[in-house]
Amino acid sequence: MATKIFVNLPVKDLNKSKIFFEGLGFSFNPQFSDDKAACMIIGDFMFAMFLTEPYFKTFTKKEVCDANKSTEVLIALDASSRQEVEKMVTKAKELGATIYAEPADHGWMYQHSFADLDGHQWELAYMDESQMPGY
Repeated sequence: MATKIFVNLPVKDLNKSKIFFEGLGFSFNPQFSDDKAACMIIGDFMFAMFLTEPYFKTFTKKEVCDANKSTEVLIALDASSRQEVEKMVTKAKELGATIYAEPADHGWMYQHSFADLDGHQWELAYMDESQMPGY
């Protein structure tokens, strides 16, 4: 059984991507980072690998998706509060992200989202499972 997840994402400018996500409070593991890739730490066992597009292409024979035009994945992260969701989305926008959907309040779950500098879509959600219908 897997114990870690590494989500690999192609990026146009590795340095700009690092600066963007450092601005959101994330850090990078230098052991898995170089001039072609950067390993962002999301959680104890969750990582996003940002790979320069030419390097990313060495791992696949398929076309690399332009995330500004097509969606292949939605990256969903939990938050500890509704305020944390809004704080991160607001900061992401200040750092150059685009907001592609209005916030949604489902009573037990609050979510909002942004697209990063390369168009990858990040969903942030605060969930109070004790308020979930049928719980």
